[in-house]
Amino acid sequence: MQNPLILVATTASCCNTMALDIFLLRELVTAIFLFLISHFFIRTLLRKSARKLPPGPKGWPVIGALPLLGSMPHVTLAKLSRQYGPVMYLKMGTCNMVVASTPDAARAFLKTLDLNFSNRPPNAGATHLAYGAQDMVFADYGQRWKLLRKLSNLHMLGGKALEDWAQVRAAELGHMLRVMCESSRQGELVVVPEMLTYAMANMIGQVILSRRVFVTKGLESNEFKDMVVELMTSAGFFNIGDFIPSIAWMDLQGIERGMKRLHKRFDVLLTKMIEEHSASAHERKGKPDFLDVVMANRDNVSAGERLSLTNIKALLLNLFTAGTDTSSSIIEWALAEMLKNPSILRRAHEEMDRVIGKNRRLEEADISKLPYLQAICKETMRKHPSTPLNLPRVSTQACEVNGYYIPKNTRLSVNIWAIGRDPDVWENPLDFTPERFLTGKNAKIDPRGNDFELIPFGAGRRICAGTRMGIVLVEYILGTLVHSFDWKLPKGVELNMEESFGLALQKAVPLAAIVSPRLSLSAYAS
Repeated sequence: MQNPLILVATTASCCNTMALDIFLLRELVTAIFLFLISHFFIRTLLRKSARKLPPGPKGWPVIGALPLLGSMPHVTLAKLSRQYGPVMYLKMGTCNMVVASTPDAARAFLKTLDLNFSNRPPNAGATHLAYGAQDMVFADYGQRWKLLRKLSNLHMLGGKALEDWAQVRAAELGHMLRVMCESSRQGELVVVPEMLTYAMANMIGQVILSRRVFVTKGLESNEFKDMVVELMTSAGFFNIGDFIPSIAWMDLQGIERGMKRLHKRFDVLLTKMIEEHSASAHERKGKPDFLDVVMANRDNVSAGERLSLTNIKALLLNLFTAGTDTSSSIIEWALAEMLKNPSILRRAHEEMDRVIGKNRRLEEADISKLPYLQAICKETMRKHPSTPLNLPRVSTQACEVNGYYIPKNTRLSVNIWAIGRDPDVWENPLDFTPERFLTGKNAKIDPRGNDFELIPFGAGRRICAGTRMGIVLVEYILGTLVHSFDWKLPKGVELNMEESFGLALQKAVPLAAIVSPRLSLSAYAS
């Protein structure tokens, strides 16, 4: 029989060994756990340190950089970019926003990362003005947007379509010239933006609806101009509710109330247009207009989309507002710059008199022979882009630009105005010098979205759908106005060159001038 003392000692030894093994195991598990945790945190910290956001102003608690923007956001953001760099980050309420302010930065977002930034962020303008983003401008990048864009290009905005309605433009310009001649005989001032809106709305109306929208230049056309300006202004505002959605219902700035009222007025006008168009369908047998084509394509099986009446109203709103306001603002700025710099107007007259003469009007075919006119148009688009800040885009996925981390759902704003005035890109950028586009490296720069030094219509997939039309209208209408008339300011009136911010960059004080015919009388009769 084993000695009890030995048994007790053996048992105690086994228990001590087991306790030691459990202790060692526990320590080992704890060490492994702590290693994994510390490794995880170290990797996370490294990842976070690698995900460095672009530099930018700190802003205020909760509301972020919103109060910094002021009444001229494009100017403020241009000044901030000189401090923080070409890619700048701002916390706007609860939203992230990046601003690109140089050609290279714009290229990175709108070309290299174009697909990632092909959607628009939700905002009050899309909701209250664009029928809940049912239009072409604010719609998500997808099948419906592609269908609206395809129909617009094929039947109104593309190269072949623009050729097809060249006679409409010529005829409407004839109306405008005769009205201006009458104003000249009566000693009346020509209010440039009113005159341009009247003419352009009628051009677009004939293509879309087969009729002039305004029979006479008067109260109705001026009201439409006011509505367009109000839409472009309110849609360009930085609305607090867009950046802090939880308080959007309060409408602190009153922007959304104004948008709702304006939408009702536009909806009444568009509904009336569509109803009158439908009632006159028998008059257009064999001669379909743009609206006829769109209505015929409401059920597009190949695209897998059905266009509702709301989609069609929203598209018409895009075409009438953007088609009149953006082009007219560029023409108005160009005329203002020439009145400020009479030598430019004289040189333009000399070129046109040499190429066209004074016995006929300028024709669209003449434009390719008028490099100085084209240079004036480019210089105006550089210094006074119709859209100072591109319509906002939003990132679908997180990405990296210039070594900086751009989170998912970050809003993108490209400061087109700042790019056009960048002294690292343009010599003496505040001067209006068309000659810069006649020789050297700038001679081949084109405003159609491929040369990021000059992107007045944006670039990439979401470039303005009316880019071709905009360039044609600006060159043709501006050329006709310059060729057909001498332009002077009323005595004692100083030229005001201040800007008024909005989706389109307006002159703060509309341009009003005295015109006098400079061609033979027969040229105005056609």
